[in-house]
Amino acid sequence: MFSIIGFAIFGLIVGAIARFLLPGRQSMSIWMTMLLGVVGSFVGGLVSFLIFGSGQGALQTSGWIMSILGAIIALVIYSSVVSKRTI
Repeated sequence: MFSIIGFAIFGLIVGAIARFLLPGRQSMSIWMTMLLGVVGSFVGGLVSFLIFGSGQGALQTSGWIMSILGAIIALVIYSSVVSKRTI
């Protein structure tokens, strides 16, 4: 149970950092920011797997830096999808 809560807090911190680093306004709730961080961790793990390779498989979490990088990638994709939908 504590690992789920810890992962959610980690996702919230990573998502908030990604939103801070990406210029512009992103209208997201705190829950979407948390989900962004969690998704960013998995995207960072995938990018890390593709670049460095690993025996664990492509679906893995990553550390702070790759999680933030993955969250920025996920936020850019999310922003482009939402902006195209509102046009």
